[in-house]
Amino acid sequence: MADHTFSEITPQLVKLSEMSKKSSYIDPELYQEYDVKRGLRDLNGKGVLVGITDISEVNSTKIVDGKSVPCDGQLFYRGYNVQEIIKNQPKDSHFGFEECTYLLLFGKLPTRQELDEFCDLLGRYRSLPQNFVRDVIMKKPSKDMMNALARGVLTLYSYDEKPDDTSEANVLRQCLQLISMFPLLSVYSYQTYRHYYNMESLIIHPPKKEFSTAENILHCLRDDSKFSPLEAKLLDVALILHMEHGGGNNSTFTTHLVSSSGTDTYSAIAAAIGSLKGPKHGGANIKVVKMFADMKEHVKDWTNEEEVRSYLEALLDKKAFDHAGLIYGMGHAVYSLSDPRAVTFRSYVEALSEEKGYQKEFALYSLVERLAPEVIADKRKIYKGVSPNVDFYSGFVYEMLGLPMELYTPIFAIARIAGWSAHRMEEICHKGKIMRPAYMTVCPHRDFTPIDQR
Repeated sequence: MADHTFSEITPQLVKLSEMSKKSSYIDPELYQEYDVKRGLRDLNGKGVLVGITDISEVNSTKIVDGKSVPCDGQLFYRGYNVQEIIKNQPKDSHFGFEECTYLLLFGKLPTRQELDEFCDLLGRYRSLPQNFVRDVIMKKPSKDMMNALARGVLTLYSYDEKPDDTSEANVLRQCLQLISMFPLLSVYSYQTYRHYYNMESLIIHPPKKEFSTAENILHCLRDDSKFSPLEAKLLDVALILHMEHGGGNNSTFTTHLVSSSGTDTYSAIAAAIGSLKGPKHGGANIKVVKMFADMKEHVKDWTNEEEVRSYLEALLDKKAFDHAGLIYGMGHAVYSLSDPRAVTFRSYVEALSEEKGYQKEFALYSLVERLAPEVIADKRKIYKGVSPNVDFYSGFVYEMLGLPMELYTPIFAIARIAGWSAHRMEEICHKGKIMRPAYMTVCPHRDFTPIDQR
């Protein structure tokens, strides 16, 4: 019988942890001394070029008089401006996520017949193996839906008759199945968590083949399966805005990196899920919602600029919320003047806040959006502008839609699996070398000392 609990931190571990912490420290000044691009970025925050992609483009600068200057951010999918894609979506029951998935994977906008056939294929793939919910998802429920999603993806390897076949056709088949399965893996994991940890009823709705991805999420999630056309449309917009963001974002780069080793699709996508889970990446919208919840508790008058400013200063001074010194939802590795996804989201947020009675909350978000860049500029040395990113509003949208916080990041994954799939196909078809960046070692060479002489 084990003499310790699984999560126990003993005095011995504390001591070892301190030793590990000391031996793991790297002097930040060494990065400048040796011109090492920490985090694959230069001092201005610009990413180091490590590859070429034809899938999407993230643009935050323009050339004026031969010089690169900041501009309002733009995001393109296969050359099409995402804001234009969303703006031109039909007002009827048409949903754009599936259309954009086709665009990312195959490089062209589908005809109506091609889209119908593609949606039919996704609909046929939208099911889990027999007894998978009982034997995998319900066997050991997880408190974290991203971990449950990763486990589900890795387990699907065992159900695949050709899991290690990395031919283009087989990888595409696997990707399309995962795109179709992600909503089920996520929502069913949440329903199981809700039952076993919150003692609520366990309700598992089978997906509807005729429903879009957004509709199926709401259908499988809600006990009564009911949702309004506006709710489904807004969720569809959220999926489009989150489905792809260039090859350099952490989870997509992870997809390229791991795929370059020649590993299977399930391992590559599980690695990307692990990346997206991080609070600096896909988990950021949860941090934003929790930050605002804390703000609403500590700021008496939400309309008082000085009170709100003082709270934001306390955040940066590590005296408020999680004491991390961050204003979550502000700033982006690429965008400076604006994040086009946040700009697009904002118009929907305002309309939805009017319909749902969240006008006061929206006013607070708007005030923080205006004040936060000023506060950050006063307290931090920044190399480019700071503006709200997509996470600033996405969590608020999900909150107004009544979606559980546990599913905020999985919804991001449900969208981003489309982009990951396109990038995995690009890496597989490219047949390039395994990625292996270099690290500079600064540890001096030492003579070995026998154990009795130490």
